Amino acid sequence: MTFDLNREIDGLRGELVRLRRDFHRHPELGFQENRTAGVIAKRLTDMGLEVNTGIAKTGVIGLLKGEKPGRTLLLRADIDALPISERNRVSYRSRNEGVMHACGHDAHIAVLLTAASVLARHRDLVNGNVKFAFQPAEEQGGGAKPMIEEGVLRDPDVDAALGLHVWNNLPVGVVGIRTGPTFASADEIKITIKGRGGHGAMPHQGVDAIAIAGQVITTLQNIVSRTVSPLESAVVTIGKIEGGTAFNVLADRVVMKGTVRAYSMELRKNLLERVERVVQGVALALGGEYEFESRFACPPVVNDARMTKLVGKAAASVVGKDKVVTAEPTMGADDMSYFLEKVPGCYFRVGSANPGKGADKPHHHPEFDIDEEALPIAAKVMLKAALDYLR
Repeated sequence: MTFDLNREIDGLRGELVRLRRDFHRHPELGFQENRTAGVIAKRLTDMGLEVNTGIAKTGVIGLLKGEKPGRTLLLRADIDALPISERNRVSYRSRNEGVMHACGHDAHIAVLLTAASVLARHRDLVNGNVKFAFQPAEEQGGGAKPMIEEGVLRDPDVDAALGLHVWNNLPVGVVGIRTGPTFASADEIKITIKGRGGHGAMPHQGVDAIAIAGQVITTLQNIVSRTVSPLESAVVTIGKIEGGTAFNVLADRVVMKGTVRAYSMELRKNLLERVERVVQGVALALGGEYEFESRFACPPVVNDARMTKLVGKAAASVVGKDKVVTAEPTMGADDMSYFLEKVPGCYFRVGSANPGKGADKPHHHPEFDIDEEALPIAAKVMLKAALDYLR
């Protein structure tokens, strides 16, 4: 390496912050990231990269071909926002009412664009190729898979992948890495309980769908506590329930929605089967009927041991060995998993919390914000790991 990476990124700190705040002001929901994609594509084109747009509707790919032969590395950033009304009182507050970058994807875009600009200026040091993948619709688990189906991992074939997530569960200045499962799989479930309406004062004449739903919710909690090994982790959550029309009428229909999470596809399959058996057993025992539906969002994110070690070394050179920690696994999900199913890679976390600056709210909170000192750290680690891999 014939340039000072740390100094170069430090010199771009202002641009990193400006970029992040611009995307924060203009958040867009999944598969609607038209302005976002336009800004990304123009900047990549201005850097001299080969640019493809409209991948999985609103995704953008920039290809940097190094001056020397070698492997191909994919660097990924998600670009969508959330349907949340922002409550932050900052100059870069969302201008799109009801939509907010409440998970840090604005930071991810800024970091990856900065990494692309640095590598484009120093392509003589790049052995092989770098694909910059700006992926839509991560929040709904819908963007990574169609990007892969449309060929993002081909022409040239990708050998490995890296991605990062700014992380408000870690203080700024800390980088979290973990080998193996680090994010969980995610399924959305929908349970419909069918009863028979009647007068609330004469419950024996009907079948109370609300009473059945209550028993279903209670019994579902036994799945994790009594059928999953204590050495494994899993989640079964009911987050929404709708039913009933009046205080004195037996509900004839209740609809519940929730999520199932696991760290292995085998356990995920078993959990879904057990959930349906519970719903079926309780509903039929109490005289009702049921319907069960599930929608698969994404598999677990599983980090490759060698790629994780590579990132760990890069992070240590940036923040110091004592600030590189083993990240706790999370039951959150991320469709970076689809990329890591196909090629070895690492999805790492960059601490972004700072209570002193008010940047301590959890992800998906209407007052979520980050300490922007995380931005140059993220860019340095990403670039250092990428150059080390290609070298």
